[in-house]
Amino acid sequence: MFENNPDDRPLFLATASYDHTIRLWEARTGTCYLSFAYPDMHVNRLEITPDKGKLVAACNPYIRLFDLNSMAPHLPVRTFESHTNNVMAVGFQYTGQMMYSGSEDGTVKIWDLSSMLVLISMILTTNCRPEKCRVRECQREFRSVSPINTVVLHPNQTELISGDQNGNIRVWDLRADLCSCELVPEVGTPIRSLTVMWDGTMVVAANERGTCYVWRSLQGIQTMTEFEPLHKLQAHNGYILKCLLSPGNKYLATASSDKTVKIWNVDGFKLEKVLTGHRRWVWDCDFSRNGEYLVTASSDTTARLWSMRAGKEVMVYHAHRRATVCCTLRHD
Repeated sequence: MFENNPDDRPLFLATASYDHTIRLWEARTGTCYLSFAYPDMHVNRLEITPDKGKLVAACNPYIRLFDLNSMAPHLPVRTFESHTNNVMAVGFQYTGQMMYSGSEDGTVKIWDLSSMLVLISMILTTNCRPEKCRVRECQREFRSVSPINTVVLHPNQTELISGDQNGNIRVWDLRADLCSCELVPEVGTPIRSLTVMWDGTMVVAANERGTCYVWRSLQGIQTMTEFEPLHKLQAHNGYILKCLLSPGNKYLATASSDKTVKIWNVDGFKLEKVLTGHRRWVWDCDFSRNGEYLVTASSDTTARLWSMRAGKEVMVYHAHRRATVCCTLRHD
């Protein structure tokens, strides 16, 4: 079922659903080895910390951190409170010292995680209850004029790029604490997803009309990124809910409300594959680190693992009872 691969480390998969559960899977075998429920929690996004030991769930209106290596990984060890509406995006600086988040409250927030390991150690050794270990203040905040749907960190680690409900794309310079650039590809058309090429040379924005806008990103004066229009791709007839560039900078994946995921070659943006099998909207997708596999999450309650080489599904994950809305895939 799986191709021979020089990277045979186990694949770790996390999924979250409208059934208010998070499930952890061994992706190659399809085994769900942990499931935990939080009736008060609706998860919009899942991410694994750079050290691969912790899981972050972006919720409404807070962010919760789980230690996957603890004796009780289902109990949050830290709660971040500052947003006042759905947290739609979360991610990390490559060192793991900084976390960023974006919310429908119209803000992008920066969180200092430099003391996180010390705090988690204190929680575990003193048996501190999670509700006593809340962090209510973020380090920095950028304000937009409309709800934010997506945020990504540029590989230069000094710029955040956000997309909002009014169709605005803004670049936030972390050194200067200001918006250094604004792009508006279609006024009033919500930006649903953003992705940046691993070497920082390309940025793609996907909107609710099924269109991807592509810019070549260049290092401008004073190390600020400049954007040069490169391509406009009408990828789907329905919403694009997630766009993602693959490791190796070869493919662009677009997940849509039309029940498909399309794989585009970034050299000319030719359609390479259409992944079919989901019966409802495809909300999220994530590549394995080596780019050999893609995982998808759908309203049909399933997550699916696809071979990029064959263009076929190799595993279906059945367990959630309602729409599966987010997923993340990592090598152990």
